[in-house]
Amino acid sequence: MRGRAPLRSLPLLLLLLVLGSAAETPPYLPAPENVEVYSYNFQSLLRWSPVPVENGTVLYTAEYQTGSCRNWSDLGCAQSPQPQCRFPPELQRRRWTILLRVRAELGTLASPWAHCPAFVAERDTTLGPPRVNNVSASPGSLLVSVSPPFAPEAGDILQYLVSYWENSTSATAKQKLSESKTLFQIGNLKESTLYCFRVQVQLRIYSGQLLEGLPSAPECHRTALSEATRAGYIIPLFVLALVLANLVAAALLFLWKHHQKIKHWAQPPLEIPSHFKEFLREPGWAGLEELQSPAEEEPQPLVLGEEPGQDGEDAAANTCRDRAGPPQ
Repeated sequence: MRGRAPLRSLPLLLLLLVLGSAAETPPYLPAPENVEVYSYNFQSLLRWSPVPVENGTVLYTAEYQTGSCRNWSDLGCAQSPQPQCRFPPELQRRRWTILLRVRAELGTLASPWAHCPAFVAERDTTLGPPRVNNVSASPGSLLVSVSPPFAPEAGDILQYLVSYWENSTSATAKQKLSESKTLFQIGNLKESTLYCFRVQVQLRIYSGQLLEGLPSAPECHRTALSEATRAGYIIPLFVLALVLANLVAAALLFLWKHHQKIKHWAQPPLEIPSHFKEFLREPGWAGLEELQSPAEEEPQPLVLGEEPGQDGEDAAANTCRDRAGPPQ
């Protein structure tokens, strides 16, 4: 029985050892992830994904190192709560090779350093589209004025790649030209035609390669008419207006001369509507024939007699009786 007692206490001893080792392990704070440099028109910043924790606020510290100096220096964001850090002015150098690292801090805890690949602004920045300041249209060309998307430095060689096409055609059937000045002309265009174009900048970097920027949004402008074409439109319009004026004058004269006939032709004949005729033909409406027949003169009384004198006397007597009325 005494030999079995140590065997029974062995699992308890193992459990105590595991708990003791877990209590001695310090808390772990993970390093930031997705560390990268975002650079647009040579304006750069270091950014990363926030470190999730249950309690407290995580702070971040970023450092940099250049190719000529192997010492790590503060990037200017020591113990910052923001998951990004903008490059200081003294670090805005296009051809410097810059190494960067960042770590998270929570109280006394500090995560391992997270590094990002070496950054060279002239190689890794994104150039934006140039700004189109003004467009002047002429009969066969467009005069375009642009500005670069960034402030050029001494010795910069900039090219502007222009793509243009007629608006009635497909955007894939475009033509291109390269200009080194900020004021250039798109020539050999049709008159009074809508053309669209967009511009992108190209920077020749130290290695001799071209760093291409983003293209601008398409802009559409219509070319103007030449004086000869405008005159060719005005003369036919003037002749057409003169012909129309003569036609209107002739029509008015014809109406003035024949207005009585036109009035007679235009006046419809008076006729009783058919539904009124059917109504008047019903029994009790015998006056329809009188309405349709022309009015007759009132018949005059005629008196016949054998003797002229007697006839005159009888006629006079009858006339007097008719006027006096029936006897009382």
